[in-house]
Amino acid sequence: MSLARHHLEELKAISGQNGWIDRPDDMQPFLIEPREKYQGTTPLILLPDSVNKVAEIVAYCASHKIPVVPQGGNTGLVGGSIPTTGGDEILISLKRLNRIRDRDDHNQTMTVEAGCILSDIQAAAQDMDCLFPLSLAAEGSCMIGGNLSTNAGGVNVLHYGNMRSLVLGLEVVLPNGDIWHGLSGLRKDNTGYDLKQIFIGAEGTLGIITAATLRLYPYPHEKQTAFVAVPTPQAAVDLLTLARKISGGTITAFEIIPRRGIEMVTRHMPGTRDPMTQAYDWYVLLECSSSLNRDLLDLEKVMERILTTAMDGELVLDGVIAKNQAESDNLWHLRENMSEAQKFDGGSIKHDISVPISAIPDFLTRAGNVVADMIPGARPVPFGHLGDGNLHYNISQPLDMDKQEFLGKWPALNRKVHDVVQEFDGSFSAEHGIGRMKTDEMSHYKTKVEMDMMRRLKDMLDPDNIMNPGVILKKVQK
Repeated sequence: MSLARHHLEELKAISGQNGWIDRPDDMQPFLIEPREKYQGTTPLILLPDSVNKVAEIVAYCASHKIPVVPQGGNTGLVGGSIPTTGGDEILISLKRLNRIRDRDDHNQTMTVEAGCILSDIQAAAQDMDCLFPLSLAAEGSCMIGGNLSTNAGGVNVLHYGNMRSLVLGLEVVLPNGDIWHGLSGLRKDNTGYDLKQIFIGAEGTLGIITAATLRLYPYPHEKQTAFVAVPTPQAAVDLLTLARKISGGTITAFEIIPRRGIEMVTRHMPGTRDPMTQAYDWYVLLECSSSLNRDLLDLEKVMERILTTAMDGELVLDGVIAKNQAESDNLWHLRENMSEAQKFDGGSIKHDISVPISAIPDFLTRAGNVVADMIPGARPVPFGHLGDGNLHYNISQPLDMDKQEFLGKWPALNRKVHDVVQEFDGSFSAEHGIGRMKTDEMSHYKTKVEMDMMRRLKDMLDPDNIMNPGVILKKVQK
């Protein structure tokens, strides 16, 4: 169903000069997501440059029951910011809402608009001698509004928490066009429901986040990064427990990487190399950081104590400690290029799961057996945030199997792996969100009570289902 021309012209007028795109070639980058699994259509992309214009656009769409799809940096991996192919949805890009509205050194907060690039926020915080700790591979292009809408995680969650823990207040345009001015910088506020948490992780289905007050931390001028070989995933879990006890709370990142992943990265990604002379089955990349000066806390000694104790206990087989920032960056490049490297090794079926940290070794064994039974020769490449229980359980195609045949097994293999996740009381979506990709998994694994509560909340705030319809909840029951 196409939208009437007069609606499109009215929306253009609201968004203003330079505030819209309607040429197909110019719209294309907004309509396909990074994995190219989802491609949508729209007659019009709006790029408002103020919260008032967003509110006016949404109010107009609400009065005429025109569906709206909000979009940030379009780096999501579950199709949550891509319109459908129906051609009757308006896409609202937040990229022109990109101002830093306020910096408060004493309160250690920053108020930013939804279109601010994450790496720009990190840099602005560093200018204040502060840290905004959200860090992920897409930080050079993802926008904070999208990070909020998907409750983004990243490599520092075990120390700082995900986006829910990093936000003090929000500004949100509601589905009727009202603006909720909730940009509080308070750390304590017990005046009823914590409304901001309704919108964090809601993927634009309950309103459009237009600004946020972010929590900052003292900048960690001291860092120690180590890349170590461990004999088993259980040893990695035991190493994490040991490191926490010895480090005095300075462990900020703890990532697990399999040998197969290192081989893919060093084979396909220029400028990467194996930091060790001998091959091992499993590796851990860990980092300690602190804002204390070295004369108050010598992190080099802390890291050395962790690794020496671990080697004495046969938890670590070998390892290297970065001597400077360049060496640290090289070690992190091995981890950060893991997903990209898999693209060059054929088809890859992705999973973004979490289980209790203590269950990770058993999960890897069970999931590996399930994958081998279903697709003999498939190559699991599980890696990621062991420190918070989140693994990217990616599976590369068998070397002798047709790529499309393999990718055709994506839904069935997802269900098999997610069933194993369920056995360990885990989550089938740890940090990427639900989008359009995982709506069937939502209805399958969530309880009736949970689904009913979410539908009631959606129906209350968005009774006409105009906000990102079909995302998270496949169909809203009236």
